[in-house]
Amino acid sequence: MMRSLLSPIIIAVAVIIAVIIAASAFRYHFTAAETIAVTGSAEKDFASDQIVWKATFTRQGYELKDAYAMLKSDENAIKQYLNAANIADSNIVFSSVDVQRNYNNRYDENGRMTGNEFSGYSLTGTVTVDSRNIPVVEKLSREITGLLQKGIELNSIPPSYYYSGLNTLKIDLLANASKDAKQRAESIAENSGASLGNIKKATMGVFQITGKNMNEDYSYGGVFNTSAKEKTATITLRVEYQLK
Repeated sequence: MMRSLLSPIIIAVAVIIAVIIAASAFRYHFTAAETIAVTGSAEKDFASDQIVWKATFTRQGYELKDAYAMLKSDENAIKQYLNAANIADSNIVFSSVDVQRNYNNRYDENGRMTGNEFSGYSLTGTVTVDSRNIPVVEKLSREITGLLQKGIELNSIPPSYYYSGLNTLKIDLLANASKDAKQRAESIAENSGASLGNIKKATMGVFQITGKNMNEDYSYGGVFNTSAKEKTATITLRVEYQLK
């Protein structure tokens, strides 16, 4: 008789415990789901403070040592030209010489190629100027007539522009993007009748540098413009907040 009375009681207690556990789990899940995710952004215009300019120069000769001697003479003339423009030796780098063997094709009377013969060497050197004196280097990259008049075949490559304070700029942008994200989240929470809690998660998005007022395509992996002196840096930050 006692056993028959205890069985319904045990079952009832087990059911109550199961309901309590399920209700607690539901409340936890509901509370954990009460979050809001927003994306903040920030941008800043800035001017480059460093310029890198490269140029190549070439000499040709049937004898390798003769072509090399002419190329080294050109290198010395280029160095003197840059020094005269107040570019220090520490800002000038000459790369190793690239050597190429040239051949002329031979053809028969029917226009068929029958072979080739050695026609000499082409030696190419590269000079790189890395400086903070942007106006001077810009002028040098455009005006190389002085070297051309000396018979130096100098091919100027458009300069690249960089910014030395990039790490500080990135930190400032992240701080501003975080403020922007919080303002967005507070606005959404207020309109929903809730208040903003602590940050649950924050993930930095894309950091990009584009030319100022230039119509450049944005990339998922980020863009790093080096052709424009005036630039715009942008960053995004995805932040997830708890609601309370």
